[in-house]
Amino acid sequence: MIQIEVKKKMSTKNLPKLWTPGYLNVCIANFLMACSFNLLMPSIPLYITEQLGVAQTKTGIVLASYALAIMIIRPFSGYLVDLYSRKKILLISFICYVGMFSGYFFASTVMLFVVVRFFHGITWGLSTVSSSTLAIDLVPSERRAEGIGYYGTFMNVAMAIGPFVAIHIYQVYGFPTLLWCGMGMGLLGIIAVSLIKAPVRPKVEREKISLDRFFLLRAWPIFLNQLLPCFAWGTIGPFVAQYGKQIEIPNAGIFFLFWAGGIILSRIFAGKMVDRGHIHLVNISAMTIVAISFFVFATAHNIYAFCTAGLFIGVGFGMMFPALQTLYINMAENNQRGTANSTYLVGFDLGLALGMLIGGYISGIHSFEGLFIVASVLCVISILVYGTISRPLFNKKRLR
Repeated sequence: MIQIEVKKKMSTKNLPKLWTPGYLNVCIANFLMACSFNLLMPSIPLYITEQLGVAQTKTGIVLASYALAIMIIRPFSGYLVDLYSRKKILLISFICYVGMFSGYFFASTVMLFVVVRFFHGITWGLSTVSSSTLAIDLVPSERRAEGIGYYGTFMNVAMAIGPFVAIHIYQVYGFPTLLWCGMGMGLLGIIAVSLIKAPVRPKVEREKISLDRFFLLRAWPIFLNQLLPCFAWGTIGPFVAQYGKQIEIPNAGIFFLFWAGGIILSRIFAGKMVDRGHIHLVNISAMTIVAISFFVFATAHNIYAFCTAGLFIGVGFGMMFPALQTLYINMAENNQRGTANSTYLVGFDLGLALGMLIGGYISGIHSFEGLFIVASVLCVISILVYGTISRPLFNKKRLR
């Protein structure tokens, strides 16, 4: 027993440092960028239905326009960050991303909202791919899953805090103030990016352009599997605030705090489990937790179930997304990290767009309860697909 404990202590001491200044800055920049973007997620549905008179069944079109833009830019983003300086691409795209906030001040019609949202999605897509790939460059390979997990925590917490703060700002100060807050956060994020000392990369020769430079072809079945839980994720940001209002929850924004708490809680153990070889256990367990949580969320209408479901939805997704991303990275060559990242993010965004687009339609003609039941069923299906297709494929084609 004493020898085992000594070995554990030695192995822990020998691990390379994770929280370097560069890694911390890219995480902070990621948080500020994501937080500013997610100020808009719950507020836009409220604004366009209350101020522009858009029907509930059509809100998904406005919401999904940015996700469509992201899906268009993601594959090219992966190619660009594999070829050019990741820090420079991040800095340029981040500046453009912050500038796009000004467009919402002039979006007085639904069509203008769709156009502004589309171009905001372009800049967001390029920023997130370059940011996540730069983060992987700054993380020691021995602690990759752990590093990806903590990096993702900053984004996921922003996706929780942003909507909670947004509802308060929107109700008290209005939509224009919300936009100024988003721009302020973005400017602080640009400063954080400028402070990053990116590792020197060897010069990369331009390769012949092929589909595999834009999409990790060997992982396409995992990509399809990923769409199912990501659809469920897409129903959270846009519709939880409206659902909470419908079932008379005093401040529906409290869901996002419990959601963030669940994500943070999952990071304590999930990344380390993946690094120790338990990636399939983490993914299957996470999908199961999310499926059960969505069912409870849809069927139990009280503040306790509302918050508890939010906590465990956060735990499940907090476990799942870094593990899914690690599947792609471990199936890609070292010079395809950007491609692997963009493929994972395209799957995330496509599922998210479908959740918004179809979710708006389902909630409009049926109910929010029906929407979240559908989300639960899709997560159950994802467990079956993972066990029969994704797991064997990864075991066969993994490179590390």
